[in-house]
Amino acid sequence: MGETGFGNGHHLHLIDGSAFIFRAYHALPPLTRKSDGLPVGAVSGFCNMLQKYVEGNTGPDAPTHVAVIFDKGSHTFRNDIYDQYKANREAMPEELRPQIPLTRDATRAFNIACQEIEGYEADDIIATLAVQAREAGGRVTIISSDKDLMQLVGGGVEMLDAMKNKRIGVEEVEQKFGVGPDRVVDVQALAGDSVDNVPGAPGIGIKTAALLINEFGDLESLLGRTGEIKQPKRRQSLEDNADLIRVSKRLVQLDCETPLDFTLDDLEVRDPEPGPLMDFLNLMEFRTLTRRIGEIMGVEIPAMPQVTPAAAPESPEQPPFDRDAYETVSTAEALQVWLDRIYERGWVAVDTETTGLNEMTADLVGICLAVEPGQACYIPLTHRAQGGDDLFADASLAEGQLPLETVLETLTPMLRDPSILKIGQNMKYDAKIFARLNIDVAPIDDTMLMSYAMHGGLHNHGMDTLSDRYLNHQPIPIKELIGSGKSQITFDHVPIAEATKYAAEDADITLRLWQMFKPQLHQVKVTTVYETLERPLVPVLARMERAGIKVDRDVLSRMSNAFSQKMAGLEAEIHELAGEEFKVSSPKQLGEILFDKLSLPGGKKGKTGAYATGADILEDLATEHDLPGRVLDWRQLSKLKSTYTDALQDHINAETGRVHTSYSIAGANTGRLASTDPNLQNIPVRTEEGRRIREAFIAEPGKVLVSLDYSQIELRILAHIAGIDALKKAFSEGLDIHAMTASEMFDVPLDEMTPEIRRQAKAINFGVIYGISGFGLARNLRIPRGEAQAFIDRYFERFPGIKDYMDATVKFAKENGRVETLFGRKINTPEINAKGPAAGFAKRAAINAPIQGTAADIIRRAMVRMEDAIADLPATMLLQVHDELIFEVEEDGVDATVKAVRDVMEAAADPAVHLDVPLVVDAGRGANWAEAH
Repeated sequence: MGETGFGNGHHLHLIDGSAFIFRAYHALPPLTRKSDGLPVGAVSGFCNMLQKYVEGNTGPDAPTHVAVIFDKGSHTFRNDIYDQYKANREAMPEELRPQIPLTRDATRAFNIACQEIEGYEADDIIATLAVQAREAGGRVTIISSDKDLMQLVGGGVEMLDAMKNKRIGVEEVEQKFGVGPDRVVDVQALAGDSVDNVPGAPGIGIKTAALLINEFGDLESLLGRTGEIKQPKRRQSLEDNADLIRVSKRLVQLDCETPLDFTLDDLEVRDPEPGPLMDFLNLMEFRTLTRRIGEIMGVEIPAMPQVTPAAAPESPEQPPFDRDAYETVSTAEALQVWLDRIYERGWVAVDTETTGLNEMTADLVGICLAVEPGQACYIPLTHRAQGGDDLFADASLAEGQLPLETVLETLTPMLRDPSILKIGQNMKYDAKIFARLNIDVAPIDDTMLMSYAMHGGLHNHGMDTLSDRYLNHQPIPIKELIGSGKSQITFDHVPIAEATKYAAEDADITLRLWQMFKPQLHQVKVTTVYETLERPLVPVLARMERAGIKVDRDVLSRMSNAFSQKMAGLEAEIHELAGEEFKVSSPKQLGEILFDKLSLPGGKKGKTGAYATGADILEDLATEHDLPGRVLDWRQLSKLKSTYTDALQDHINAETGRVHTSYSIAGANTGRLASTDPNLQNIPVRTEEGRRIREAFIAEPGKVLVSLDYSQIELRILAHIAGIDALKKAFSEGLDIHAMTASEMFDVPLDEMTPEIRRQAKAINFGVIYGISGFGLARNLRIPRGEAQAFIDRYFERFPGIKDYMDATVKFAKENGRVETLFGRKINTPEINAKGPAAGFAKRAAINAPIQGTAADIIRRAMVRMEDAIADLPATMLLQVHDELIFEVEEDGVDATVKAVRDVMEAAADPAVHLDVPLVVDAGRGANWAEAH
């Protein structure tokens, strides 16, 4: 090792650079440098991680020495030992490749030692340094969660999983491998590694390998005494693969004598030098990070080159946020100055402040405007005077406010003006507030939907999140102004001076986000998605939500009473089956009855000491005893009563007599709309009680409800995407797809098809779309798991294109961190490379997303075109429930409406995508929703 000053009292941090890079790449949205379009998202994330590392490692336990260690090239000495080593590794994403050298530059810019050696992996360099530091008497922390590095733990060496902030010592290694760090290599050699293509011994997993090593002491002793192993298959595997096992050990054993051209002393911690660091961040055009680090270091922030992409708004260097600089507009003259500035600019960020979150009942309190970053105002309208200790004591208006009518009269022409772009964050809310004042706001841009189009699946798209993430700014929390709980006030009781800081800041943030996001839409190639599927849907949904749907309170009340009586009957039945009375709604008491008193199998206690009694557990137990099934029936009725027949009555608007749901455009990652307050999309339709709830949704006198629903749209999309000729032919010929599938799978002629066989095929058809497992299908069909898995295997044999599609989709997701719909919607899949149970869920989600997302895009396209199609008809679009649209239509206009709507829905994919299968729409009509569906 040579002479070194490193020794007792020194602490070495070794950072796994590759882990940092891939975590940054998969965790953050795509980002390109504005000046030349170079991908820099991973570099940005990497720099943020380094900055957080530097900030977080101070104090008595701070490192004295640190290095970031990288892999250099893909060929190492292990490939010479075994040419198939890491042969299965997926190719590096093309967007990441040019960023790799930049992460080295970033490390050096932070003045941290950066090391890599040709022919050796980063793990070998880390191992060599760790051993040298330990032998010199120092401490070592390896910042990584890589299991291969766990063989180094002990004797002053520990690991830190930075993602979970979890220390990994000897005990944690023993928990993972079943052996101490000194025997990890032997266990890995036996178990192999499919990711790195380390062969190991077939049929031997980690647990079995640990048992063998603990019994025989080490790998060579085990291989020399295989005759003592009692299990024939295990013994045979070890004997047949002894040479491969020894090769595997050489592959997983880290080289602790890697030749280094530097010493531990070269890794001494050094403070970042402002010049090189600022220059690098400036070169990368990381505005926010440059500003933040410049402020921390107390240095002047260098001027960043201005880049204005073609056909995009200017994106000037944004000034720091200054809440004291925002203006309160209280005179007509001041309002006119802002109006002139808006017309001069051609755009304005608009936000409303109201007395609540329900757009159908909230009152307008004030309007915020912003025309430049840092230049925003608040126009207070209905703030209340502050008097005494009781905020509600004086209901008169506060002084210093323009009359509401005056402001609306002044602003309405601008809000309607097609030459002025109105920019908002969740613009649907503000559009509905203005619509209640007879003001239609257009045209609009929406920063929430821009973020959703670019970053769906990565994070939520609320303003606070976007501001923190992209502007590095935390807005004033609303609770600071209005409080929470019983003492919460409405915004009209907030003092105007404080309201100005809060409200104008919202408009300022929105404008800054817009200037950042607008050009990125083109760079990330989602402009078409935003312009055709997101933005035009805002006014459509706003009008649907304002229209609402009529609900019969008396019907709901009668249902609630009927459900209560039925629940009471079930309770009596449950108590009789249990042999005693207990609280059916109590999971604790239910668990004790099921597992202690009745001794049913599968009881598992959680951290609280109570048994788990979830629906999945009760469904399994229902085959063993009648009581769990009755509890499931009781729970379903209880949920229907509380969620719908009781709660819906509270949602009936006093002025309209209708229920007005709110649709979240940016909720589901796949593009599906989500219905809230109340949720009208999850009313059960498979049970009689659930279907009955729809009877309460009625048409106005002289009108009927009309429902049009895509028939098996996701199966049709699967047939197209996966290229399944048999399914495409069946859809084109209008065959019963479930019967056809059953015939194909089970070799049963169509004229001999039984309802049971068709039901099984239907369950598989829909289950495959969602990546159902043998276990899941077994539960759905109430059949043995082996039989269910055999069904799935047979399905893939008859329709091999489906398996090919699934494999290709997962591969694409792993390489690109996303999947896409047929219309170009990007659905990010940040968990696709996760390990453990999360991996299976992430793969199923990735497989389903292009199908469900394409279906969601199709109905969005239909809804956007629908208003023009029915403009001259006596019909109003009221609801969207996944693949179904519900209209309220005058009785003599039903046939014309059905034809017009069906034409739009069945042609919704054209001309953007030509499907190989026809879209078919079923129609129904009735006095209530249950009759129409």
